[in-house]
Amino acid sequence: MKILVTGGAGFIGSAVIRHILSNTDYSVINLDKLTYAGNTESIPENLISNKYIFEQVDICDFQKVTEVFQRHQPNIVMHLAAESHVDRSIDGPGEFIQTNVVGTYTLLEAAKNHWLSLDLKNQQAFKFHHISTDEVYGDLPHPDESKPNAKLPLFTESTPYAPSSPYSASKASSDHLVRAWQRTYGLPTVITNCSNNYGPYHFPEKLVPHIILNALSGKSLPVYGDGSQIRDWLYVEDHAKALLEVAINGKVGETYNIGGHNEKRNIEVVKAICEILEELVPIRPEGVQKYEDLIVYVADRPGHDVRYAIDASKMANELNWQPEETFESGIKKTVEWYLNNKPWWQRVLSGEYKLERVGNK
Repeated sequence: MKILVTGGAGFIGSAVIRHILSNTDYSVINLDKLTYAGNTESIPENLISNKYIFEQVDICDFQKVTEVFQRHQPNIVMHLAAESHVDRSIDGPGEFIQTNVVGTYTLLEAAKNHWLSLDLKNQQAFKFHHISTDEVYGDLPHPDESKPNAKLPLFTESTPYAPSSPYSASKASSDHLVRAWQRTYGLPTVITNCSNNYGPYHFPEKLVPHIILNALSGKSLPVYGDGSQIRDWLYVEDHAKALLEVAINGKVGETYNIGGHNEKRNIEVVKAICEILEELVPIRPEGVQKYEDLIVYVADRPGHDVRYAIDASKMANELNWQPEETFESGIKKTVEWYLNNKPWWQRVLSGEYKLERVGNK
């Protein structure tokens, strides 16, 4: 079995590759453009063997993508390559449209041509797995404090699309393209939509690593608005296991929502990280009495969704998948990873990114 993973040097993509190389005999072709968030060091050297091939290719380059298909003849495509940061999409939406929409179209065309060139047996075994986000659904109502026992709605696979940001709109567009290629051309596709991921090897512009590294440096911990926005948090290694399960056993034409069953307010996440750091790094930066003292509330992100929450029962019922990590166990593992892997994130931070949040200037 050969699996082509696009965006395999990114956060979730590298977790998928680490999982495949550590737990299966499958071969992996990692196709990545290596933009600012791509990092080949997210695949540890001890996992690299003749089962792993890296191709530095832009998914928008049809000719080079086609050559990768011809050269490696993959049985499965796991498409994770995407611009993914909402803040950056607010500042520069064009790049998101190019990569997430045009890039997905280009990849679909190359995959379709490859699929059509196969014999019937290999056509039937082929699958194009598109990895997307719960943000395509828009947002959900916030809990009503006057009704503490009220049952709150969740995103299901049939929730109508209502994207709020340029990022989520570009991902919604790519989802629709994938479904169209399945219905119109018969390309065997499957789609997954996931909740917020966190864990090892996460690029420091995202909330969890940003807070960890800023706290360790004694820098401010910026929280948008009042921090009441709710997200469902999914440990990235749980997600990687789910994605491979869908790629291998998911039903063609289906959508599967993948969530962690861990709804937390953003401010709860930030304070949880501070509490763990108090335990693990009691010697704080100079002048810092408590890590929580570094929290500052900043102007909210434009169009900020108030709540995401996923119903992942289809994954449990049809593919027997459940997340293994609670938020409490996963966030502690994440903080410990950053404490134990300083050289990785120091090399990341040696570039242009300087622990700043972007998007609302």
